[in-house]
Amino acid sequence: MIGSGAPQWINSLMDTFGAPGAGLAIALENLFPPLPSEVILPLAGFAASTGQMSLVAALLWTTAGSVVGALALYGVGALLGRERTVAIASKLPLVKVADIERTEKWFARHGTKAVFFGRMIPVFRSLISVPAGVERMPLPVFLGLTTLGSAIWNTVFVLAGYLLGENWQDVTGYVSAYSKVVLVGAGLAVLLFVGRRLLRPGAGRRRG
Repeated sequence: MIGSGAPQWINSLMDTFGAPGAGLAIALENLFPPLPSEVILPLAGFAASTGQMSLVAALLWTTAGSVVGALALYGVGALLGRERTVAIASKLPLVKVADIERTEKWFARHGTKAVFFGRMIPVFRSLISVPAGVERMPLPVFLGLTTLGSAIWNTVFVLAGYLLGENWQDVTGYVSAYSKVVLVGAGLAVLLFVGRRLLRPGAGRRRG
């Protein structure tokens, strides 16, 4: 067993498959954001420090896993398409077609930056792939930005685990704090949106 502080399924993947197991765990983390990337990445680094896998293999496979997971969510967005997205979103409370149109315009201007930097923000690093698929961002551009952003994020935490060795769990505390700040910020943004929409005259009416 590599790390006693990690969930058993992560240990099992890395014990059985080595670096590819770490890549598979990261792919699953992209598809299911609550899974702990702040555990998987430094744990892979620690495993590399013990010789169970090479550091280069850990970096390559975790980055490949990130890209595969992101590509799957991009596919979900592409299959969903704009029409279905608009139809679903327009049925949500307090959401108007105008909100969707503004979001589309924003993504058209800032989509490349959102995909790149979004790979370094917990939860959003997974979710950003869906609107990229809905808006049909050119696949080579999406893959390039996702690979580069994921490589930076993964390298930081794999190297931290590698250098900390048996103290790799120290990394998780910092990442968890960062994640909480991001989630609180997102929650406040949602509350602000809802508050403004409820207080605006004609609240609840949608444009056709």
